[in-house]
Amino acid sequence: MKRRKKMRVLVVDDEEIQRVSLQDDLREAGYDTTAVESPNVALELVRKEAFDVVVSDLKMPVMDGVTLLRKIKELQPETTVIMMTAYATVESAVEAMKLGAYDYLTKPFSTDELLLLLERVGKYRQVVAENVRLKQQLEERYAFGKIIGKSQPMQEVYRQLEIVAPTDSTVLIEGETGTGKEMVANAIHFNSLRKDKPFVKVSCAMLSKEILESELFGHEKGAFTGAFRQKKGRFELADGGSIFLDEVDDIPVDLQVKLLRVLEERTLERVGGTETIEIDVRVIAATKKDLRQLVAEGKFREDLFYRLNVYPIKLPALRERKEDIQILFEHFLRQFKGGQLPRVNPQVYRYLLDYPWPGNVREFKNVVERLTLTCQCDPIDPDCLPAEIRSIREGPERGHDPEKAGPLDSAVAEFEKKLILEALNRSNGNKARAAEILQIPVSTLKSKIKKYKME
Repeated sequence: MKRRKKMRVLVVDDEEIQRVSLQDDLREAGYDTTAVESPNVALELVRKEAFDVVVSDLKMPVMDGVTLLRKIKELQPETTVIMMTAYATVESAVEAMKLGAYDYLTKPFSTDELLLLLERVGKYRQVVAENVRLKQQLEERYAFGKIIGKSQPMQEVYRQLEIVAPTDSTVLIEGETGTGKEMVANAIHFNSLRKDKPFVKVSCAMLSKEILESELFGHEKGAFTGAFRQKKGRFELADGGSIFLDEVDDIPVDLQVKLLRVLEERTLERVGGTETIEIDVRVIAATKKDLRQLVAEGKFREDLFYRLNVYPIKLPALRERKEDIQILFEHFLRQFKGGQLPRVNPQVYRYLLDYPWPGNVREFKNVVERLTLTCQCDPIDPDCLPAEIRSIREGPERGHDPEKAGPLDSAVAEFEKKLILEALNRSNGNKARAAEILQIPVSTLKSKIKKYKME
C-alpha cells in the first residue's frame, strides 16, 4: 500500500516479537521506522528528534502508554500517537484518545489494519499542516506591517492598533468608503488572542430588516414563511471569536434595540425562539457616516453608539495622507506586475497628488490595476492615467514660493526634491544626466534646484 507522504514512525512495545515484526513491516511499506522497548528510551528520542507518529503499547511495565502519551504531547504536541491495546484495556485506550491519542488498535491486528490507519494519519496531518499554513498566511496578510503607509495619520492608526488588538474591547472603525476599514478589522482580529477562533463578517447595508435580523441572531424552524429549518445567526457562529459589523449605521432603529441588548447581556434569542443562548464574541464595527450626527438626528440610538464607541479608530482619507501616494503606487504596481516595479515618469506622481481620490485607496488600487493592463509606455507616463485624473491637475506654478505653499504644494515639493536628489545621486551630480533621468530639460532642473535651495 502506497502512502501519500513518507513519515517518521516510532514504535514503542516491550514485546520483542511484536516490536520487531512491526518495524520490519513498516520499513517494507516505506516508512522511516525506529522501534524501542523502553518508554524512557522513546522519550529520549522524542526530545532529540521529530517523529510524525508514535505507535505505543498501552500496557508496559516501566511506564504505561497513557503516561508516555502525556509526556510526548508535552515535548512534541504535533506528534500523532496511536495506542495498541488488548481487548481488556479498550476503556483505557478510549481514555487515552480523550488525552490526545489519534486512535487505537486492538491486539491482535493485521499489518494492513495498521497501514490503513497510517494512511489516514498521513491525510490528517496534511490537512492540519494546510490549515496551519493558511492561518499563517492570514496572520501575515493582516499583520500591521501589511497596512501600507508611513504618513503621520497612518502612524497614529498603527499605534492605536497595537494598543487595542490584544484586548477584548469593542472597536468602532470610522472612515470614508475605500479607506480600508475591513482590512483594519481583519488586522485587529488576527492580532488578537481570538485569532484562532472564528471571524464572522456582516454587511449591515446589503440586507433587509427581516433578513438582517435572521442573519445576526438566527431563527427557529417555522419562525416565518420560508423558515424550513433552524438556523444559527452570525453571533452564534462567531462564538469565541470576533464579529465584524460593517456599515453598522444602516441597521434599522428597531433592530438597534435588540443589538444593544445582545452587546450588554452577551445573550440572544433566535427569531421565533425562547431559548436564551450565551455568546462570547468580540465586536468590531465600522461606519462611513458620522454616528454622532445620526444620533442627533434620531437615526441611531445614543446608548448603542456609546456601547460601540469603546475604542474608536478614525481612518484618514487618502487626500489626508498624500505622503503615502508614492509608496502605495509602487506597492500596487509590484502587486499587479508580478513583483516587478516598472519605470515611472516623475510627472505621474504630480497628477496622482493633485487628484482628490473620493474613493480613497480602493479607487487608487483600481486605477493602478487598470493602468497596468492598458499602459504600454516605458516608462509609465501621465497619458496612461484616466482622463478624470489628468483633467484636474492643479500643481504649483513655476516660481511659486515653497515657503508659502499649502499642504498639497508641500507634498508635491517634497516629492520633487526627493526625485531630484535621487537623480543627482545616480548621475554623480551630473545635471545633464540627472535631467535625462528625470526626463525634463536641464534648464528646468537647474531652476528647481535653485527654487528648492539644493545647491
